[in-house]
Amino acid sequence: MSPMQNKIKSQQKTALVAMGGNLESEMGPPHVTLGYALASLRLITNSLLRKSKYFVTPCFPAGYGPDYVNAAVALQFQGESHELLAVLHSIEANFGRRRSQRWGGRVLDLDLLAFGDEIAPTVEIYAAWRDKPLSEQMSQTPQELILPHPRMQDRAFVLGPLMDIAPDWCHPVSGLTVRQMYDRLPAEDRAALKALP
Repeated sequence: MSPMQNKIKSQQKTALVAMGGNLESEMGPPHVTLGYALASLRLITNSLLRKSKYFVTPCFPAGYGPDYVNAAVALQFQGESHELLAVLHSIEANFGRRRSQRWGGRVLDLDLLAFGDEIAPTVEIYAAWRDKPLSEQMSQTPQELILPHPRMQDRAFVLGPLMDIAPDWCHPVSGLTVRQMYDRLPAEDRAALKALP
């Protein structure tokens, strides 16, 4: 491998992305929309390392809408985390995503969970968002990218799909693997996660 190839390869990072939706798009029901969104992501990034099964999960918070279809993907991205976030937001918009209500129903949700071992913007700001009470999480939206995703360790609909593709990925703040975080979830949360046939 040439020095230039080494440099390019060293600038690439593995990103973990959660995918979900619970409303029909112009393409069809959520699992169909996710398939098209996945194809868009692969085309734009020219990379897809692993994709989880699709899972059906209860809407969170309860009562906010129909059940979700969720998945996760791992990909290589050459660039900065905010550039990948812009790609994800662009794909969401292409499929009709409107950001009108915090945690409202959506045709497509693409969340950047992790970007290598990056912690952004600082570990203190990350911790402040991780530790917010649920009532504040539901009403406040960060104005900057928070990495890793500050609530991934609390959500079966994130960790279940990650178990398919990256069970040994290690959280850069807590030091826990996906498997360890998943095992710490309440049993009823894990039981509510159903693989789509």
